[in-house]
Amino acid sequence: MSFTDPIADMLTRIRNAAASNRTLVSMPSSKIKAEIARILVEEGYVESFDIVEGEKPHQKILRLRLKYVGERRHRRPLITGLERVSRPGCRVYTQKTEIPWVLSGIGVAILSTPKGVMTGQRARKMGVGGELLCKVW
Repeated sequence: MSFTDPIADMLTRIRNAAASNRTLVSMPSSKIKAEIARILVEEGYVESFDIVEGEKPHQKILRLRLKYVGERRHRRPLITGLERVSRPGCRVYTQKTEIPWVLSGIGVAILSTPKGVMTGQRARKMGVGGELLCKVW
């Protein structure tokens, strides 16, 4: 199956799984999706992720384990919002001085920089700008 925007597909799968209280989300894997998953784990939005072999040869599956807060019946997902900023049809680049704050620092902006995929806060510290992939809160 071919997607024009695989990152938007990843974010939509996470959003849908959180809305239906699923713990596991599976999707086709890529290097950039694995880096975004790594950042989500580091920032505490997702419990864990792993990459497993798919049914077809040379196909890898990225599995995320979502994190929830609260008791069994009243639990709610830690991720309350995901927004794709830069898309294939309209790329959004930002300079190091113009990296946005997501909800006044509560959320995280994820950037693709020349030094790798990183959060907006880390990019500010390193003094690099790049493509603003998405915002998570």
